[in-house]
Amino acid sequence: MMDKLKDRLKLLRQRVKEIKNFQIYLVVGMILIAAGAYFLSLPKQDVNKQETIDNNRTEFASSAEYVDYLENKLENVITSLKGVGQAEVVITLEKGFEYIYQTEEETRTTSNGTSVTSSTIVLIDGKPIVLKEIYPVICGIVVVAEGSGDVAVRMNIINVIQTVIDVETSQIKIMEGK
Repeated sequence: MMDKLKDRLKLLRQRVKEIKNFQIYLVVGMILIAAGAYFLSLPKQDVNKQETIDNNRTEFASSAEYVDYLENKLENVITSLKGVGQAEVVITLEKGFEYIYQTEEETRTTSNGTSVTSSTIVLIDGKPIVLKEIYPVICGIVVVAEGSGDVAVRMNIINVIQTVIDVETSQIKIMEGK
């Protein structure tokens, strides 16, 4: 039995020696195995969760809910800055959410030869199909923060706001708190 095993190993060794560039095949095989192990070990994420993470989006029922979310987010970040005590953030909107819906157009010719075009919103299960959701336009941001009398702190607050929310500096007012 041992002799058979030795014979098979010798035969295998001879076949390997006959293969040209065996070392290249061996390295490529090892790379493929390592790559497969890497991709199999990646955590699987739900597609819906991935979209939420990638787009940094959250669903909001109203413009007021959206403003509350942004105000809280900014307050948390601003109060964690060096030199800032308590902070209060107020955001005003120019207008609320806008939605563009899927529509169907129907053109009819009347008996006198004129064309009448009517447009109706497409519904699925009684709900309109939203093609595009346009977030509210921010009109201004007021921040009342302890420690904002210091110019460096004030600039840090402005930089944080512009990083979190894409607004112009002229739309941001920083006031010193008690």
